[in-house]
Amino acid sequence: MHILHLDASAQGAETSVSRQLSAAAVSRLKTKHSSARVTYRDLALNAPGHLSPLELGAYFSAPETWSDEVRGPMALNQALLDEFLAADLVVIGTPMYNFGIPSTLKAWVDRIVRTGVTFRYGAHGPEGMVTGKSLMILSSRGGAYEGTAWGPGLDHQEKHLQDIFAFLGVKDCTRIRAEGTNMGPEARAAGIVAALAEIAAL
Repeated sequence: MHILHLDASAQGAETSVSRQLSAAAVSRLKTKHSSARVTYRDLALNAPGHLSPLELGAYFSAPETWSDEVRGPMALNQALLDEFLAADLVVIGTPMYNFGIPSTLKAWVDRIVRTGVTFRYGAHGPEGMVTGKSLMILSSRGGAYEGTAWGPGLDHQEKHLQDIFAFLGVKDCTRIRAEGTNMGPEARAAGIVAALAEIAAL
């Protein structure tokens, strides 16, 4: 098993709940699969820039036409894409920022959603081209959303990621979250304990 482990929290490991959860999940997976290999990328410390007009144009042109100015960014784009395509399981640790994902994680997503590479348009609409992969989302939320009347309409974090990956063909998704992490020490601790229990049961 080849695991691609991504962290997106702007907080460090000592304070980030999503980093704690993703690390616990990868540790659990390595215990279950002793031969597992892990590729780790910290999208906060080594963030890909937001997609530029030059890069976007390069997606729709032949590599031999690229200028030297665009070859450097496109090399990073290819590295990110290769890491994704090589993985059997993608583990993403992400907080909820303003009801969505951090912009650094969105920048990573923008580099793996590639026409003709990870999806295509067929006679019956879009078709995912990525097979044989699974997704695991380890998320943290400062508030409480699960089981509330307002929660589903404000979740542009987990659902966004699940929809993107399903669009590419990755439909096997596990979601584990810690909620209420900014609602006081007791709520924070309870949310973390519940999430770690789910991870331990994987």
